[in-house]
Amino acid sequence: MILQNFLTLLLVLPFVGSIAAALLPTSRNAEALLAGSVAVAGLLVTIALYPVVANGGIARYDIAWLPSFGLRLTIRVDGLAWLFLILLNGIGLLVFLYARYYLSPKEPAARLFAWLLAFMGAMGGILLSGNLVMLVVFWEMTSVFSFMLIGYWHRRPAARDGARMALVVTAFGGLSLLAAVLLIGAIVGSYDLDQVLASGDVLRAHPLYVPILILVLLGAFTKSAQVPFHFWLPNAMAAPTPVSSFLHSATLVKAGVFLLIRVSPALGGTQEWFTIVSAAGLLTLLLGAFFALFQHDLKGLLAYSTVSHLGLITALIGMDTPLAIVAAIFHTVNHAIFKASLFMAAGIVDHEAGTRDMRRLGGLWRAMPETATLAIVASAAMAGVPLLNGFISKEMFFAQAAETYDSSLLDRSMTWVALIAAILSVAYSIRFVHSVFFGAPATDLPKEPHEPPFLMRLPVGVLVVTCLLVGILPGVTIAPALHTAALSVLGPDVPYYSLAIWHGFNLPLAMSIAALIGGLILYRLLATRITTAPEGPPILRELEGQRIFERLLVNVSWIWARRAFKLLGTERLQTQLRILVLVALGAAAWMLWGAEHLKPIGPRNFDPLFTVVWAVGAACAITAAWQAKYHRFAALLLVGGAGLMTCVSFVWLSAPDLAVTQLLVEIVTTVLLLLGLRWLPKRREEIAADRGLLARARRGRDLVIASACGLGIAGIAYAVMTTPPNRGTADWFLQHAYVEGGGTNVVNVILVDFRGFDTFGEITVLGIVALTIFALLRRFRPAQESSDRPEQQLRQDASDTEREDRNVGDTLRDYLAVPSVIIRWMFPAIITLSIYLFLRGHDLPGGGFAAGITLAIAFLLQYLGSNVREVEDRLRILPLRWIGLGLIVAALTGIGSWLFGYPFLTSYAQYVEFPWIGKVPFASALLFDIGVYLLVVGATVLILVAIAHQSLRAQRAAESEEEG
Repeated sequence: MILQNFLTLLLVLPFVGSIAAALLPTSRNAEALLAGSVAVAGLLVTIALYPVVANGGIARYDIAWLPSFGLRLTIRVDGLAWLFLILLNGIGLLVFLYARYYLSPKEPAARLFAWLLAFMGAMGGILLSGNLVMLVVFWEMTSVFSFMLIGYWHRRPAARDGARMALVVTAFGGLSLLAAVLLIGAIVGSYDLDQVLASGDVLRAHPLYVPILILVLLGAFTKSAQVPFHFWLPNAMAAPTPVSSFLHSATLVKAGVFLLIRVSPALGGTQEWFTIVSAAGLLTLLLGAFFALFQHDLKGLLAYSTVSHLGLITALIGMDTPLAIVAAIFHTVNHAIFKASLFMAAGIVDHEAGTRDMRRLGGLWRAMPETATLAIVASAAMAGVPLLNGFISKEMFFAQAAETYDSSLLDRSMTWVALIAAILSVAYSIRFVHSVFFGAPATDLPKEPHEPPFLMRLPVGVLVVTCLLVGILPGVTIAPALHTAALSVLGPDVPYYSLAIWHGFNLPLAMSIAALIGGLILYRLLATRITTAPEGPPILRELEGQRIFERLLVNVSWIWARRAFKLLGTERLQTQLRILVLVALGAAAWMLWGAEHLKPIGPRNFDPLFTVVWAVGAACAITAAWQAKYHRFAALLLVGGAGLMTCVSFVWLSAPDLAVTQLLVEIVTTVLLLLGLRWLPKRREEIAADRGLLARARRGRDLVIASACGLGIAGIAYAVMTTPPNRGTADWFLQHAYVEGGGTNVVNVILVDFRGFDTFGEITVLGIVALTIFALLRRFRPAQESSDRPEQQLRQDASDTEREDRNVGDTLRDYLAVPSVIIRWMFPAIITLSIYLFLRGHDLPGGGFAAGITLAIAFLLQYLGSNVREVEDRLRILPLRWIGLGLIVAALTGIGSWLFGYPFLTSYAQYVEFPWIGKVPFASALLFDIGVYLLVVGATVLILVAIAHQSLRAQRAAESEEEG
């Protein structure tokens, strides 16, 4: 139980902290303390899990979600995840402390810390996922939260552009990963990570191996900024420096390499893996280092260096030997440590000097000696200088690059690419140090530079000391954790490797010496030219990924989209509905053609009175279609008549639940449609435009489509009603509704228990629809008349239209002027009826949906019988809170079943003893039904309020015009 609590805490705590941070008042101290406490707690829990994972063990906690679909929430920690969790929480703690002093008191600190904690939680979710579907969910969450963080300064165009670019690229990779996961699940028969990793032979032998591999690599390459998807990462530098430091060291970009390491036992070991992954890694390694050397912005240089080092790690993973995997894990840790410190140092320079432009900086050693010392050591670690952590892992890379794999051109070029990239790495590291801290002192800085507060510099110092300790004492500091991580990936195949500082004179050492000397010479030769040249490499400037992305975005979102819209799109709702109906008709015809099980066994005798009911309903529907052209109000009443006949049919066929729901929905939708009649075009203009041969042809075409759909639905209904029923499903529900669901109303038990997950999805969609309608109506303005017509004529037309198309609030209020008091008296009675329908729903016709619609009708009547402002002054209606509370209650009810080890939304029923009443049946599904009830009320009232406010806005405009 303790282990399960620890794992749950690791997953949930950052999200809880994020919500708490968002609710705190804006105070850097409070938010930083909260975020730091979350990181400390995560770090302590992770350390406590080490004995479990130290010898190749796995800490695992399974939570049933949708077990029938093979979906379980599996929290899983092995050695690899443990090491990444240490980085996540440890560097996160330092970033939170740094952010406290980096942020201005005027900045919205609550928002930044809330998103940082949510981002930490999403990255932790990736590390903790023991189910591939769960991993994809957290994968896309990191894209969303990074979008919010990169766009933190949303008033800056660069921040908005960088956030959009990162979201487009990484979300595209996430969709590719989702497709790969679905294919893997279909082949393996499970989404469980342990089972997938054990099915490597099955996956590699499958005909879909190459497509799966490409889809997985698209997900990993976009997230870890591999060529050609590298361009989004430098543009993410518009984010605050704490965000950049966290993003480049332990979170977003590391998700890509983590995924590659994680799936390498299942998808690696093939020529395709070696060729694609190694080639992409080496190309990214080389191009990233080349671009970094020519950047003038400090963070730009560090961003491209991150791209280069991610390429190095990817190339090692692509080599796919045990030693290469060990080196990849080791360099991932080293890069996280020195890159986090470098970004923080760059942020300190920007914070204290007022600029990050290396052409304006210089000589800061005199003003900031301690910061300069820390930055120099971190830069040396990035360059691979001996006695620092970067030197050991880079030597391991050199050793693997010099190995022979398949004697291909890629294989033979590895050594040279590694050496050239290392030379460039040394050159841009020297430039970082020399341009900022040495040379002639800067004279035109926006601020007078000085050392930052000690606590702002402390995180950099901690990371730099770590670089030294790992570089000098690797066997004591990093070796146990590295072995644990390697053991979790390689199993018993972990090879012998040495983290000793000195291995004698060998090829990797010679390459390291050549890189250091070559980098120094290269910088000396190019220093002046780089400083005076435009930003970016002179040869490849036009081939930068950002330019390609921008051109592609312009073509896709503007040129191609406009052409496609001109060819296929339309603003006419009728045309869109026609296309939708035709697609549905075609799909149904294709699926049902020749279906044996839907053929009726013979005619069925209908009661004559029932036939009359159907005939009346059909007559109402046909007449409504005809009257819609001439009299919309009459057409709407006739549509209501058809709905009423449907209610009678449900009652006739012993379906009282459906009848009650249908009747209530008919009432609400009829009134809401009446409220919207005001905003439709004038009828006389539609009638005038609906004459002629083309108009008749259009109406004839629509008649054919409608008849085909109507006859098709009628045929299916007739076939279903005349086919012998399959009693297996129905009998099962009848037998188990009371025993397992605790209710005798089978329909309601199905909705809130057996098919509760479907209902949860439906109420979520209902809430989204209500919010969408509200957002659209807030921006809706009736179309203005053409200015070519005289103003007097326009006013006359408006007056005529007002008389013809008054909305239901104006129309019914004339009739309800006298009984408006009665409508107010009805309010408590309808509320009582709503509660009654809700409480009886589990055993008798009713339930949360019907009760919610009933309560919405109570509010609806108040709007009809009184002025909008009078209603809202008298009633405190907050539909957004109703929607949110309904979703929360429904979700918490489902999650509550996890606490007892049952799948999501599993219901529990028993009798509860009440004083003076006795035993009363109670089911946990009642709580879920409360969520449905609240959301239905909120969604319906929100739509009502939106439409009512449109009428109020029109009324105010008319009053202003009269006063004017």
